Amino acid sequence: MKAPIILAVDTSDFDTAIAWIKATKDSVSVYKLGLEFYLNFGSDGVSKVISQTGAEIFLDLKLHDIPHTVAGAAKAIAKLQPKFLTVHASGGAAMVKAAADAVPSVCITAVTILTSLSESDLFEIGYASPALESAVALAKLAVDAGAKAIVCSPLETAAIRSAVGETPIIITPGVRPLSEMGGDDQVRTMTPADAIAAGANFVVIGRPITKSWSDGAAAMTAKARLIADEILSAIA
Repeated sequence: MKAPIILAVDTSDFDTAIAWIKATKDSVSVYKLGLEFYLNFGSDGVSKVISQTGAEIFLDLKLHDIPHTVAGAAKAIAKLQPKFLTVHASGGAAMVKAAADAVPSVCITAVTILTSLSESDLFEIGYASPALESAVALAKLAVDAGAKAIVCSPLETAAIRSAVGETPIIITPGVRPLSEMGGDDQVRTMTPADAIAAGANFVVIGRPITKSWSDGAAAMTAKARLIADEILSAIA
């Protein structure tokens, strides 16, 4: 059974991306293709991934520009029909609305605050409020503007769920299995099971699964299954 995992396919090698998807397809629900992949292979690469694997795609481009430009960018990838397309909530209500209006069949997904940022980072950037308050405000703004999903730290999930209601999808990166906590650039973290319990619909997981590729496809399959079962047992 698949778990509500979005696997971060962070690689610049196309064949590796395909192999990762095939190795984890029985455990993972959606696959995240981000800037690294898109800049290497473009929309044709995304299309080939879909045609070769049948995977549902979280296209993580984090669009952030004036509304007209973001609408044009969203329309440019409409033919790919990703399940999710990310924009930065901090681009403002008009920008989020422009994206949502441009591709109504795609789940426009608003990123609140990157999980790599600490509280001190936010204040250094110029945020007036702490991460929790800022993320909740951005989530409400985005949902009101037409976003169907929100990306936030698992630590802000419960507060955002309370603020936006049950309908919007909440996606949380920055989750780590208990055996994997610490040791990388994600600052505000939680276990996958705890993030789901807090109100997330999907969790984004990358290196805890993909690093096992160095031991072969079978090892990666096993690791994905282990983490999937951890989540499924917790939410059963």
